[in-house]
Amino acid sequence: MGILRLAVGIMGNVATLSLYSAPIITFRRVVRKKTTEEFSCIPYIITLLECLVYTWYATPVVSYGWENLPVVTIDVIGTILEASFIIIYLWFAPVKEKVKVAALTILTVLSFVLIVTLSTFAYHDHHHRKLFVGCIGVVTATVMYGSPLVAMITVIKTKSVEFMPFYLSFCTFLSSVLWTIFGLMNLDFFIATPNIIGCVLGILQLALYFKYMKRSIQEEEPNKWDIEKNEEKKIKVEFQPEVKETIIGKN
Repeated sequence: MGILRLAVGIMGNVATLSLYSAPIITFRRVVRKKTTEEFSCIPYIITLLECLVYTWYATPVVSYGWENLPVVTIDVIGTILEASFIIIYLWFAPVKEKVKVAALTILTVLSFVLIVTLSTFAYHDHHHRKLFVGCIGVVTATVMYGSPLVAMITVIKTKSVEFMPFYLSFCTFLSSVLWTIFGLMNLDFFIATPNIIGCVLGILQLALYFKYMKRSIQEEEPNKWDIEKNEEKKIKVEFQPEVKETIIGKN
């Protein structure tokens, strides 16, 4: 693996880690409130499968040697984080939701075991193993990258960027760009393809953010001006005894 490609992979690790660790804030609230509220665990299950598949894809069993070592490191960390989020969710979720999430998680793990088994014993060379595991990886990664669409629709409906923080949109874009470069440097389209989709979604998220951020600022400024005017009037009344007495008399 070239030094430059390794450096790009390390930068991709840093950017992607910020995305994988973002839900920590949400789950701290879950632990504090001891409730999962209304949010879904499905995105974390999909991300878990994506991390598992690409961890396997990047090992020497499927890839050639350790050509994709940075993919292994970040997806192992991602697997640990996503598994932790799912466990916390199961602990605090209502019984009905626990059954649903547990069933989906078991199905995800069994699917991964089946992928490993088939790729190990049904295919006997790296080319066909990469083709089989890589195609599944592209599908799971594309679904994972599609999850921000929900936030984007919410932004368009509410005309507010409250539910789509800038740093997450930026990290999605940056991470996708770095992994696209990492994949293309070795002509590994199973890594590059879903990240090209991630780049497009990242650009759309940033465009929406800047569009509705300006509108939010414009809406906040008149409100702030009204508050300041009200405060100014209040101060004037307090320092004008005759006005204050008139108002009291009317009441």
